[in-house]
Amino acid sequence: MSEVVIVDYGSGNVRSLRAALERVGAEVVVSGDPMIVALAPRLMVPGQGAAGPAMETLRRTGLERAIRSALTSGAYLLGVCVGLQLLFESSEEQETTGLGLLPGRVTHLTGVALLPHMGWNDVVPVGPPHPLAADLPACAYFAHSYAIVDPGPCTVATTEVDGVTFASVVAAGRVAGVQFHPERSAAAGQAMLRGFLSWSNAA
Repeated sequence: MSEVVIVDYGSGNVRSLRAALERVGAEVVVSGDPMIVALAPRLMVPGQGAAGPAMETLRRTGLERAIRSALTSGAYLLGVCVGLQLLFESSEEQETTGLGLLPGRVTHLTGVALLPHMGWNDVVPVGPPHPLAADLPACAYFAHSYAIVDPGPCTVATTEVDGVTFASVVAAGRVAGVQFHPERSAAAGQAMLRGFLSWSNAA
């Protein structure tokens, strides 16, 4: 059984993510203890709310250092929704400096008719095959107003809304993120989480 530590920094969707991971066979620990996070073999950084307060909490509590320590020790990390956005260098939302684990800047979804962008949309694979994209294309559930709208080399899949394309799955090395909510995405979400649990061949 794969163990996943969900980084608990006060995000509101921790309980539903835990349940979703357990449904696909994970042994889940929810913790805000930096020592537990630093030793995790797999980490999930959840997200709900705004990037600024999220990063402030990660830094104030020592969880940012713990995440970096886990990655240095060989952990695999998956960010969800705002958790994906925190992986990048910066965000236009409250001019936030992110973790900088992936290159790029999160920006407002300008040009989308209704914000937040909420509901079901297609997730389409692009670029080389990746374990997290094995079951794509698929339809997943989104709820966000910011995204990586200039998909770069770490983009694994994209989604288009009102002519605006953004990265909906990203990955580089042992760091990955999904802009949608796998815990609310039915079969597509379960497939993505299974891919995360079995992901072990990153360069």
